[in-house]
Amino acid sequence: MWFIYAIVTLLFWAVADLFYKIGNKDEDNNSHLKTGIMVGLVMGIHASIYLVVNGINFSLMDLIKYLPVSFFYITSMIIGYKGLKYLELSISSPIQNCSGVITSILLFLIFRETLGILDIIGIIIIGIGVSCLSIFERNSQKKELALLKKKLKKEREKDKFLKFKKKEKIKKIATFTALIFPLLYCILDGAGTFLDSIYLDKLELIGEDPALIAYEYTFFIYGLVVFIYLKFFKKEEIGVLKVKSRLFAAVFETLGQFFYVFAISGNSTLACPIIASYSMVSVLLSRVFLKEKLNIWEYISIFIVLLGIVILGISEGLA
Repeated sequence: MWFIYAIVTLLFWAVADLFYKIGNKDEDNNSHLKTGIMVGLVMGIHASIYLVVNGINFSLMDLIKYLPVSFFYITSMIIGYKGLKYLELSISSPIQNCSGVITSILLFLIFRETLGILDIIGIIIIGIGVSCLSIFERNSQKKELALLKKKLKKEREKDKFLKFKKKEKIKKIATFTALIFPLLYCILDGAGTFLDSIYLDKLELIGEDPALIAYEYTFFIYGLVVFIYLKFFKKEEIGVLKVKSRLFAAVFETLGQFFYVFAISGNSTLACPIIASYSMVSVLLSRVFLKEKLNIWEYISIFIVLLGIVILGISEGLA
């Protein structure tokens, strides 16, 4: 059954990535916050059901104790949602899945853990892939911006001029800062995983079930606070349930997390590399459903990154 759980996890998280991208609207500056509200709501419901059904002993201190880990995870996810507004899913997903490199480096530096040959090879390959992808993406965006400026010169009507001006602004953001979002996600998520290893393994500060519930309830609290802020202070129409893609993303994210536990506990050696490659499916889905088009060099860079991720996944499973 572990193999089925691993495949289901892979598919759920890849589909969640797709709906995250669809749910981030260009015209809504707070789209990423509203996505977080929906994820928090679904996770809060799941945590409550999981707590009651399994009769887990959970206290407020568990939530507070696990707060540093939750902070890094939740912050990374919100930043990831924001980045999807400016960057293709085909590019952001593989970069974000490099967070395991950050975790490995931190464990090596802090706990002096030995890096195996596969770890070193995987880290080097991912570093090369991300560097190449950053260069090719920047060049691609510069070319698009140049073409856009040519169109601007040909436009004389005021309305069309303003429309193209808005697009130019978006392209400038994409050119100079878009890659910052998945890279920040990678760093923060890697730091969160590092703290997780301390809490659950190195120092055993909390059990797995209380940690899961603490994380999901913290996400729920985040969603509630942001909802109050946008609704009553910003006087903004939330319409969380009106954007079905956000609901689907939240559900698939939570379901993937649920099956992930069973896959890893069943056979971590083989489940790790399978699940780690879910960004490959994200790239495929973005190409089929979002019609994202990349040049050959960007595809090669993404393949290099994914290869490194798979190698790290195999290394983790063999550890």
